[in-house]
Amino acid sequence: MQSQNVEINDYYSTDSFTRIKALADQHETPFVVIDTHIINQHYSSLVENFPYARIYYAVKANPAIEILSLLRDRGASFDIASTYELDKVLSLGIEPSRCSYGNTIKKRKDILYFYDKGVRLFATDAESDLRNIAELAPGAKIYVRILTEGSHTADWPLSRKFGCQIDMAVDLLVLAKELGLEPYGLSFHVGSQQRDIGAWDAAIGKVKIIFDRLREENDIQLKMLNMGGGFPANYISRTNDIATYATEITHFLKEDFGDELPEIILEPGRSLCSNAGILVSEVVLISRKSHTSLHRWVYTDVGKFSGLIETLGEAIKYPIYTEIQGEVEEAVIAGPTCDSADIMYEDSKYELPLALKTGNRLYWFSTGAYTTTYSAIEFNGFPPLKQYIITQA
Repeated sequence: MQSQNVEINDYYSTDSFTRIKALADQHETPFVVIDTHIINQHYSSLVENFPYARIYYAVKANPAIEILSLLRDRGASFDIASTYELDKVLSLGIEPSRCSYGNTIKKRKDILYFYDKGVRLFATDAESDLRNIAELAPGAKIYVRILTEGSHTADWPLSRKFGCQIDMAVDLLVLAKELGLEPYGLSFHVGSQQRDIGAWDAAIGKVKIIFDRLREENDIQLKMLNMGGGFPANYISRTNDIATYATEITHFLKEDFGDELPEIILEPGRSLCSNAGILVSEVVLISRKSHTSLHRWVYTDVGKFSGLIETLGEAIKYPIYTEIQGEVEEAVIAGPTCDSADIMYEDSKYELPLALKTGNRLYWFSTGAYTTTYSAIEFNGFPPLKQYIITQA
């Protein structure tokens, strides 16, 4: 059961919430409001706490032009997943040298497209993909993504589909050199919304084994370690702050690599944008399934198919705020579509006010990432989730 008693100041400053609320009052639900002031603050915190790292923003988290422009001007680089993202980033005058093709699953024509546009940094985890890169992007820098065990402790795991084991990673980097590519480095992702900082320790230890094997057995000196994302946002279950993550991760790096670290890349998405956004929805219907039911069903005009897919399995538990006050009772929260899977929270029921009525608004905190990009185009005819941006003065 999740409490409804969300304290605004635990998530947003008074100024930020006032800005967001003022804009929200002007629009019909559902929509997300993004305050780029918060993104700018989070970016500054990352740079301050990881001064030795290069920041590659994971564009898939939220590709809004205003966000990309802000990060461009702050000097960020960009982790790109598709030709569509690449076109958007390049259209803003961002140099291809600041882009990495981080998707390990890519068509041949897309490899060529990236190469022709000037991108030279490619991720891979499979021999067939590596051979395609060698043919269509000759001389490119290659980094191999490895499997990590930490994903099972993340709220939104990213294991199994991506990455390969140590022996395969070694073989791929040796083959990369034979094919005329530059075996540049390694990458891993410990899982999105990773609470266990120790997951980075285990992954960095694997990386060091591969660095050493390639240097000693194959005369290959890797230059880069891409540690992916994983830094958490501020949802109902609280996490350590970014300074704590940085202190521990820096210790892990120096423990394995000493004072001469390889080039370090970070790929934040969620941690930059989630807390910058509030999704605003409206209560469509409130019902009980029987006369003796101890909880209500609260249906809103936003659901799994309109931006809240990360509630799948109730993995991400968003803080929900309402201006309605008074006595509370457990409620199941579900979306508006004609799909029985469109239930956000049933096992983890939320305490919502008994006075809540149709037409009242619910404010879903920390929804600035992976909401608009996950929203369906026309399921049940509903349009994609709208987004409004508050830019810096």
